[in-house]
Amino acid sequence: MKKILLYSTLMVSLFALNSCNEEELDLKNPNTLTVDQFWKTPEDAQKGVNSIYAMFYKDGLWARWMYFRLDLTSDEGFSKSPWTDLADWTRFIYVDYKFWEGNVVTFRDSYKAIFRCNQVLAYVPDIAFEDENQKQQILAEAKFLRALHYFYAAELWENIPLVLTPLQPNDTPEQNTKEEVFAQIETDLNEAFNALPASWDEFNTGRPDKGAAKAMLAKLYMQQRRWADAKTAMDYLITGPGATYSLTANYEDNFTHNTENNSESVFEIQFGDQRLGGTGEDANAAVSTNRPQFFAPRGIGWSDGQARFWVVGLFKEEATLSGGIDERLRHTLFYPDQGADFGETTYGRNWEWDADEAFFRKGHRDYYRNNEDYYCQVNYRLIRYADILLMYAEALNQLGQTAEAYQYVDMVRARANMAPLATAHPEIGNNQALFLARLKNERVLELCGESVRWLDLKRWGDLESQAGVDVIKTRDADFNNFVVGKNIRLPLPQQEVDNNPNMTQNPGY
Repeated sequence: MKKILLYSTLMVSLFALNSCNEEELDLKNPNTLTVDQFWKTPEDAQKGVNSIYAMFYKDGLWARWMYFRLDLTSDEGFSKSPWTDLADWTRFIYVDYKFWEGNVVTFRDSYKAIFRCNQVLAYVPDIAFEDENQKQQILAEAKFLRALHYFYAAELWENIPLVLTPLQPNDTPEQNTKEEVFAQIETDLNEAFNALPASWDEFNTGRPDKGAAKAMLAKLYMQQRRWADAKTAMDYLITGPGATYSLTANYEDNFTHNTENNSESVFEIQFGDQRLGGTGEDANAAVSTNRPQFFAPRGIGWSDGQARFWVVGLFKEEATLSGGIDERLRHTLFYPDQGADFGETTYGRNWEWDADEAFFRKGHRDYYRNNEDYYCQVNYRLIRYADILLMYAEALNQLGQTAEAYQYVDMVRARANMAPLATAHPEIGNNQALFLARLKNERVLELCGESVRWLDLKRWGDLESQAGVDVIKTRDADFNNFVVGKNIRLPLPQQEVDNNPNMTQNPGY
């Protein structure tokens, strides 16, 4: 499938200089355009919105460090990297709040992305378009992307500034609560939904459509435990006019570069390997992900992140209808018995691991090569339909419609050749608590290593009491360091607090 990468090859600097003479203002250097020189034409507007997508390729976000925050901090993953500072930031040992890789760069890149969104939303309305619909779609893209970046920032740090206009260097924005940020995200997503198309043509693959907006709304409502609102948002995707999605027949198709943007994809980040630069703003900047290089087994990658071995055991608790092991395991994890369990070869890889070790497999390229590097081209499926189906079941269960919820779990289980849930676990019946307990496992089996588990633990309230954390400890020893009321959020980067009198450090730090 032809992949269209959405990025701008021209990263424009749109800061006006504080001191310039009249002659300097007349300069027309296209690489140092000011706000007054740019934002004149629809082409400028398109470049501006494309520059937002380029933030997906920065190391603070989805090129590298976001996975450390979402996958390794959860009970699905951990780090025993020899880089102690880095490993400590996955096990709730936050000593240096200025630690770049663990904290600062993700905060910085989140707000760089938000700044680019705010530029589009501030300046594009004044640009004349022959096609008003095109203008509204560009503004809707910016609103969707601002909502997306604020969503993850609010889940990580919670108490953050809500900035809706382009910041100037000396601005000191007010700090907001997570609830206030979530309210703006809801507004942005609803407005984006109204203007986004139901689908894009092949030359615009990767841009959000109406389905993506509703999916993000559903995630937002789920995190707020607004079950009825979440169900309504997902109705659009499951039973409404946006019900165009379906599970792929082959589970692996969600994790290779040959089968991207398929029927199960609701929103995915478009990665490529055609540029082998760094993650800066130069013309050769990479548009790839580093995740496989950092998460690969020893002997192949840096092995800074790996999976908890309890996940392997969970996959083996229940046999398929054919009496075998759940096929999702082979595509989810690398682990020592993989060859014996599934008859797999290692494609010449020189893996090094202990008997009780597992590594995340999704997004790795072992299906066609025997090494990793910094330029993985496999798209990251940020939201896929299986996630929507399981969230829908969860919302129905929370609304007291447990009997209706079974069918959506069964759709996901059926692809894996697993028996219907009521057959495999008749003890659940219509008991909401038992259904949720089982659904927690179903989400691991389907979505392990896809950056949803940390959000799940927060939504379920498992991190809000010592009793809940004590249960997680039995699966993940790093939670012995977890302090209830404190570690549910990251410390704000200390320089942000020091430089902004309107910000205070998060509670407990």
